[in-house]
Amino acid sequence: MSTTATKSKAKLLTPMLLVFMLAMVLANIGGNMYGPLEALYLKNLGANISQIGLFYTLSQIIPLLLQILGGWISDSLGRLKAIAIGSVVGIFVYIPLILATSWEWVLVASALGAITRALVGPSFDAFIADHSAPENRARLFGITQTLFSIVAVVGPLLGGYMVDGYGFKAMLMVAAVLYVLATIIRVLMAQEASKAQTSQKAELSMAGLKSNLGTMFGLILAGGLFTWIMITDGVRDIFFNMSFSFLSIYMQDIARLTISQIGLMNSIFGISAMAVMIPAGWLADKVGERVNIVIAFFFMAIALGMIALVAPASPAWVYGLGWVFAGIGQGLAAPAYQSLISKAVPARLRGVAFGLFSTSLGLVSLPGPLIGSYLWERFNPQTPFLVTAVVSLLTMVPVWLLFKVPPESVEAEDTVKAGE
Repeated sequence: MSTTATKSKAKLLTPMLLVFMLAMVLANIGGNMYGPLEALYLKNLGANISQIGLFYTLSQIIPLLLQILGGWISDSLGRLKAIAIGSVVGIFVYIPLILATSWEWVLVASALGAITRALVGPSFDAFIADHSAPENRARLFGITQTLFSIVAVVGPLLGGYMVDGYGFKAMLMVAAVLYVLATIIRVLMAQEASKAQTSQKAELSMAGLKSNLGTMFGLILAGGLFTWIMITDGVRDIFFNMSFSFLSIYMQDIARLTISQIGLMNSIFGISAMAVMIPAGWLADKVGERVNIVIAFFFMAIALGMIALVAPASPAWVYGLGWVFAGIGQGLAAPAYQSLISKAVPARLRGVAFGLFSTSLGLVSLPGPLIGSYLWERFNPQTPFLVTAVVSLLTMVPVWLLFKVPPESVEAEDTVKAGE
């Protein structure tokens, strides 16, 4: 095992990882001020339920074209450089959001945001995996996801408070300032990493992309762990997009919560996820990732069932309990999924793997919001959530049977040097 991996067992969080996480937290506090309230912002700009469903379907198309390319750029140029490039693009996301006079403007912001997510998302997961050993990887993902979950607590509370007191535009301006600060840190980190880099990274070329994709599609078609991760989670993701795209509107129109209370519910979700992520990482390392994921689906099914089945306009704490269960489910699943994917592919292809995983899920789940809006209007607002709860329970069976890490991992190397 490499020296870096040996050190990672003694000290999971290095100074570099701490600075890396600081930038991620700053960038995503702004995103979580806006993200949970996005459907309400679209409604505020004049969109109806069908148009909101159309928006979320269209907004998923561009990421499908970019996620794999973003992962390939990460594998080729380095994680930090890809994140820095994506962050600079991300600054421009806030311009159409702040200037928006109709919901169509938000589609422009979504297109720019897709470029940012394509470069930052796969690089974030791959960077964490690169700086860990297989035997403690889920624990490191649990720790970093716990730190990252700060954004899911602070962001919605701050966003809901600002929208209630000052309006959407003021909230978006504050979010933009936080994102600019994060971008400055990321650019400086990328510059320092370039100075310290001792080995030459691969150049961007079509031949390199073709080779990497060929290897990845071989893993998909092999019928092994990576194949089943993509199939089972793809089916699940259809139904999660079908319901969660409308959750904030459900909370406002059916549960009769204020925007501040909706922000509080998202923060309760974040706190619950934070509370379990570190022990969840330890559990996954000890007994296997599939145990976490099965339990997570069970908690998500309970959460969705509670949100949909309680009487409309029930006390806020009743809905809050549902959000607690949802947060526990998320906290159990996140480090387990990230660890599992990183073990199913060679280390040199982690960026492409995480990008391909996101792309495949997005492709499969593309019609989810449109189906959800149809069920909402054709039957009732509870229907999308109940269907998703049932699918969560059914998914537990294939996860338990098929999500098994082979005795010999396909990882080509344990870690890469931190100066990459």
